[in-house]
Amino acid sequence: MLQLLKLALRDLGRNRRRSLLSALALGIGLALLLLMASVVAGEIYSSLDSAIKMQSGHLQVTARNYNEDKASLVWEDLIADPEQVAAQIALLAPVQVATPRLFASGIAAVGDRSVGVRIIGIDPPSTANAPFRDGLISGAFLTADDRQGILIGQPLAEKLNLKAGETINLLANTSNGDVDQQPFVVRGIYTTHTPGYDEGAIFMPLAKAQALTKTENHASTIFVLLKDRDQTSAVAAALRGDNYHVKTWEEMNALVLQFEDFANVYIYVLYLIVLAITATVIINTLIMSVFERTREIGILAAMGMKGSRIMAMFFTESSLLAIGGIVIGLILGGLMVAYATLHGFYIGNYGVTGMLLSDTIYGRLTLKDTIVLSLIAYIVSLLAALYPAMLAARMEPVDALHGSGKLA
Repeated sequence: MLQLLKLALRDLGRNRRRSLLSALALGIGLALLLLMASVVAGEIYSSLDSAIKMQSGHLQVTARNYNEDKASLVWEDLIADPEQVAAQIALLAPVQVATPRLFASGIAAVGDRSVGVRIIGIDPPSTANAPFRDGLISGAFLTADDRQGILIGQPLAEKLNLKAGETINLLANTSNGDVDQQPFVVRGIYTTHTPGYDEGAIFMPLAKAQALTKTENHASTIFVLLKDRDQTSAVAAALRGDNYHVKTWEEMNALVLQFEDFANVYIYVLYLIVLAITATVIINTLIMSVFERTREIGILAAMGMKGSRIMAMFFTESSLLAIGGIVIGLILGGLMVAYATLHGFYIGNYGVTGMLLSDTIYGRLTLKDTIVLSLIAYIVSLLAALYPAMLAARMEPVDALHGSGKLA
């Protein structure tokens, strides 16, 4: 083995530039794979995390007849005494927070400009509102007793040319089928860096939302966040009953999970394309090495070196190229992934229906992905050496000595 290693190092050193370029090609390929894996994983993680924190929670408890697609405001479709129900749910040990929310369709209007919005009544002090409170960029957050203030997203504020403290007219559907219109003051403007969500969500205190929609002491859902996501099924089983319907985050974010499966298949196709290009470079390098060393191979064969050992020599060379390429790839890829993780890539308002995509994609690379991609790159490098190694092993010694390189 030591002899093969010495021969491989000597042969690679004969043309250092070519060997370095081959290792560099593999390194760049691996670096691109690491970056792609981190970006895809980061975006899926971000989308799911945002959906859970802002839209679905880990669980939502609704009345049995509630239809979230229609945002029904009929009392029979809503939860009565929602604060009491939320307090009972919050007593469960795995529950971090449970808070009532009321949803209604509406139209926001300023002058001759109007936009369809989703009105969300919230309990302002609840920690479940942290994404909106932490994302406040101007003005102040809502208080529970505020009867005139609302919170709007930055994209909506820009679309309607609004600033904190200015007035906006809001039209909302009510429980009796009518439409109510009232002026409101923009208390604050927030951003979650998710334009698809921010441009359509308007928040107001739950009590005011109930008064506006004439739903009184009712809410659309109890929004539940857990301390541990793995406890979702157990808590859902404990909450299910004849009066309520319980939906888990998996059910409410089915599109995100389907997109994750699709993205994983798609990314593996990209992996194969990148690695195929890299393998071609290694194959060309080793084939050139075979024909440059035809006489040497003939001498080794004439001295009694078996074909299997000649193949092992080329596999050793390929292994050294792979190790060098992987080291280069981990360094280059680490730098690119670090940039993607810290600074991200701004994509703007690129929305996908049913998914909450951030305006900036951040990388998120796991140790598992790093190890798997490095192993795949190594295996591909060895497979790339198969044809050149067989080409060298099948040379007839006499023909090889004469430099013809004719195969057996």
